[in-house]
Amino acid sequence: MKTLTSGEIATYCDVNLRTVIRWIESGKLKGFKLPGRGNNRVLISDFVSFLEHHNIPIPDDLQSEISPSILIVDDEMPVAKSIQRVARRGGFESYIATGGFQAGIMLSQYNSKLMTLDLSMPGMDGYSVIQFVREQPKYKNLKILVISALDDISLDRAIELGANAVLSKPFTNSELIETIEKFMIE
Repeated sequence: MKTLTSGEIATYCDVNLRTVIRWIESGKLKGFKLPGRGNNRVLISDFVSFLEHHNIPIPDDLQSEISPSILIVDDEMPVAKSIQRVARRGGFESYIATGGFQAGIMLSQYNSKLMTLDLSMPGMDGYSVIQFVREQPKYKNLKILVISALDDISLDRAIELGANAVLSKPFTNSELIETIEKFMIE
């Protein structure tokens, strides 16, 4: 559990120490008091969430503290679970969204570096998800791997909209982990 002091946060945000204490006391920034003198501490993950919520750039030295994850977006749970098993065997944390709307919510909750995306989903399809993600400046570094059984024309359209790579179904576990590692290690 890595934490920051109020003073460290004040330095990162270039604000007065008292401002940070007010953020914590008002509940804008999640923190806790240590027993004894009652000094405040904030988990690094909570501080990063605060920065993201307020569109404040994340300092470079905190980027390494954030463990990136994979967001798996597929309405077919057996396929999603299969992708998740491969990702976890590769040592990567992953989360599953079963639709485009849920994917949007989960992107704001987790520090995903890669999103695997099925194009054929009810409601908000994969193309709409790609367009949404590419319109959001805070997701500019998110890699999108389309995993679909659609034809080449459909896969090419996904690349044109902003997907980084495509993987046709069916695929092998080795193809999937190789592609995941390529994006997660970059």
